[in-house]
Amino acid sequence: MDIEKSDAADITAILEPGMFVRHPAVPDWGLGHVQSNIAGKVTVNFENAGKVVLDGRNVALIIDHPS
Repeated sequence: MDIEKSDAADITAILEPGMFVRHPAVPDWGLGHVQSNIAGKVTVNFENAGKVVLDGRNVALIIDHPS
């Protein structure tokens, strides 16, 4: 299923520091902790990939909760 850019932007708009997310296309990165969301650029610290800056207009992160 393709995520439309408007869907990605809608999800990105609600992301705040402290939230937990997963990247739908790279599940091996594991659980990510949102560090910042500035003008649609989301910085996430993933447990298996480290700190990654994503363009929130192009990826609809999945909001999750730590186990």
